Amino acid sequence: MHERTRLLRMSEAAPSSRSRPLRPDAIAGRIVDAILAGKLAAGARLGEQALADLFGVSRTLVREALSRLAARGMVEVNSRRGWFVVQPSPEHAREAFAAREAIETGLLQSLAAPLPAAALRRLKKHVADERRAVQGNDTGERSYRLGDFHVCLAECAGNNLLAEILRDLTARTTLIATLYQSSQDASVSCVEHGEIVAALEAGEHSRAVRLMRKHIRSVATALGHQAAADDPLAPLRAALTPIGAAQAGGERLPAAMAQDLQAHSQSEPAGHRGLFSKLSSGVTPGRRKRRNANPSNHGDPR
Repeated sequence: MHERTRLLRMSEAAPSSRSRPLRPDAIAGRIVDAILAGKLAAGARLGEQALADLFGVSRTLVREALSRLAARGMVEVNSRRGWFVVQPSPEHAREAFAAREAIETGLLQSLAAPLPAAALRRLKKHVADERRAVQGNDTGERSYRLGDFHVCLAECAGNNLLAEILRDLTARTTLIATLYQSSQDASVSCVEHGEIVAALEAGEHSRAVRLMRKHIRSVATALGHQAAADDPLAPLRAALTPIGAAQAGGERLPAAMAQDLQAHSQSEPAGHRGLFSKLSSGVTPGRRKRRNANPSNHGDPR
């Protein structure tokens, strides 16, 4: 897919030329939201000019927004090829989920009193919205709402700083679940969110902590065990296997094609190797469609 077309799909309609230009922090926020919604995959290229055209701002403001995201570990830059959404390594995946477990269980343990009624109403509404999204066909909304639950919980607990930290961590785990093909069922995550809210409503904070820890660990456990870093060609090989061959034990690519793809992989900078960096301009949407063919079992990083 053309880069500009992909970026147009990553968020809602761009501001018109008559509206006030977005500031760098707002541009950065839109990119993070697109990652949370699964509209920007790991390794996706973020062209400065395309973003500038989309948001109606100068490339200077776009560069500042991307620099802020780089400092937060969400994007990276290559001097020759430009800006890209990060591709987390298996080690980074473990660290991200460990950080989320420490922060989110610690947040619940620190609650000195039951949540206010208004906060509980907001959390219940969020879970209800999740449930409708899970039953619907918009995988982007589903992914966003499931991830945003954890941000909403931190806000309802009165800690906006942790909410911002969790927004970034949840976006990273969204990338991780996409990259390593999470098998976590979205409906399961929605049910677990509801159980956490029910425990908080009953004032059982210790039970809420146990449920949160179990939830995060189950999501982490659902990640694919064969990391792309172990075999950069594994996802591409699986994608190009002739239809029906998978059930018959699979079929390897012709040797000449595999050698050519391996050489291309090794010629790229280490930070940009992998499936998504190679296919973001054309094949990724088709693969994403196949992966999400079953709307009730969308890879869920929440």
